[in-house]
Amino acid sequence: MKIISNEKLISRNAKIGQITSLGSLAVLGIGMYIFFTRIDLFNISIAALLAGFIMSQVGIYFGNRWGRSPRPDELIDQGLKGLNNDYTIYHFSTPVPNLLVGPAGVWLLLPYHQQGKVVYDGKKWRTEKGGLAQSYMRIFGQDNMSRPDLDAGAEADKLTRYLKKQMPEEEIPPILAGIIFTSDHAEVQADNAPVATMHLKKLKSYIRKIAKESPITKQEIEAVNKALSAQEITNDK
Repeated sequence: MKIISNEKLISRNAKIGQITSLGSLAVLGIGMYIFFTRIDLFNISIAALLAGFIMSQVGIYFGNRWGRSPRPDELIDQGLKGLNNDYTIYHFSTPVPNLLVGPAGVWLLLPYHQQGKVVYDGKKWRTEKGGLAQSYMRIFGQDNMSRPDLDAGAEADKLTRYLKKQMPEEEIPPILAGIIFTSDHAEVQADNAPVATMHLKKLKSYIRKIAKESPITKQEIEAVNKALSAQEITNDK
């Protein structure tokens, strides 16, 4: 499998996460100091605490995606290791974050680091966890997962719009999507989800199964890769 990553973007965003996280601690500390020592500056202390909280959330967002080791894109690479060179995985070098192109088709891969039982009940997604520490992690320590199927649809539309500018619309293969849970402590129960949903450890076998059942042609693969190459060269988001 060929791996194409926008390392410049990844490095930059990892630094943003680190700086924002450290900055949030400083701002929160200032806010707490003012709160306990200068009651006359109460409004300023509240503003500092609010700003520190927002900065911490930004730091978590960037940290989860680009600062964690291994990163979500690295986990995807590990999960797909062993696919042949007919496949190309793009990370942050196309209009969408993680894109797999190969005999199984064109796949948007949306990684989530949820822990515990992940359930789709036919209407909504939820994680089933217990305990104070786990509740804290649900809010502060892992990805938001309100409607990953809608996220997948939005990413598919974005990629389709780009490909339409680069190649004839009738030559664009179907854009597929997979919601991938990467944590070793995740248990996925979402067989009836509107988008293919699975644990990372099942991803490679699933892709191989799709490639056997409904493969796309080598010409289609080459056309999509060619269309993406322009974005790969110029992308510096």
